Amino acid sequence: MESSMVKSAERTVRILETLAASPDRLSLSELQTQTGFPRSSLHALMRTLVELKWVETDGAKSAFGIGPHALLTGTAYLDKDQALPFALETLDNLRDEIGHTVHFARRDGAHVLYLATREGRRTHRVIPRVGRRLPAHVTALGQALLAQLTYDEVTDLLPDELVGYTPHTLTEHGKLAKELEQVRTRGWALESEQGTPGVKCVAVAVDYRIPATDAISCSMPADLDDDKLDKVIDAVIRHTRKLIATLRREGIR
Repeated sequence: MESSMVKSAERTVRILETLAASPDRLSLSELQTQTGFPRSSLHALMRTLVELKWVETDGAKSAFGIGPHALLTGTAYLDKDQALPFALETLDNLRDEIGHTVHFARRDGAHVLYLATREGRRTHRVIPRVGRRLPAHVTALGQALLAQLTYDEVTDLLPDELVGYTPHTLTEHGKLAKELEQVRTRGWALESEQGTPGVKCVAVAVDYRIPATDAISCSMPADLDDDKLDKVIDAVIRHTRKLIATLRREGIR
C-alpha cells in the first residue's frame, strides 16, 4: 500500500529527528548519510529550516543542529499536558522521600519519551533528561509500559532486532517476553544496568489510561542493598497509586 505521507513534510520531520538524536552538530554529508536523502533536496530543506530557525548552523554553514523554534514546540507540548503538573508534584514528593533521581515518561511507539526528571540529592552520573527518547525494552519505564500490552501487541510493536546498550540489555525477544510476564505479575518493572552501567531502575505504570501510556521510575546505584531497594519499590508504588487516583478524580485522560 502506497504511503499517504507528503514527501517533503516527511523529510523535514526526519531531518529534525536525526539532528535531535545526534549529540553533536552534523555536516550536510553526515546528514545525507544518515537520512539517505538526495543532496540537492536536502540542501534546499536545510536552507529553509535555518531561515525559519528550526535548525541552526555555524558561521561557515558547515554543521547543523536543532534550532530554538524546536524548543518552543516541545515546550508547548509540555505546557498543554494536563497530567504533567500532577506528575511533577509526585516526582517532588517521591524524590524528597527516597533521595534518588526520579522520572516521568510516556511511551512513544517502541520508545519512551522522558517528560520530567527530578535529580537525586547525590547524582553520580549523567541520567536520561527531559526530551530524551530511548528504546522501550532498554528501560524499566519502557518495560512497565510494554507489560500493559499483550504478547502479540509487543511483538508487532518492537523491531526484529533489539538494540543493546550494555551487556545486560535484553536483546532476545524470548527473554524480554519472560521479563514482561514477571512485570505483569508483580506490578512493577526492575532493570539493573540494562540501559546504563552502574545504575538500576524500578518503574510503575501510571494507569489512568488503558492501556497505560505513562510511567514513573527511580534510578539508583546498581549496588544498592536489598533492604533499601525494597523501600524504594514501596515508595514508587505508593506515590504512583496516589497520582493515578488524583488523575482519575480530576477526569484527566
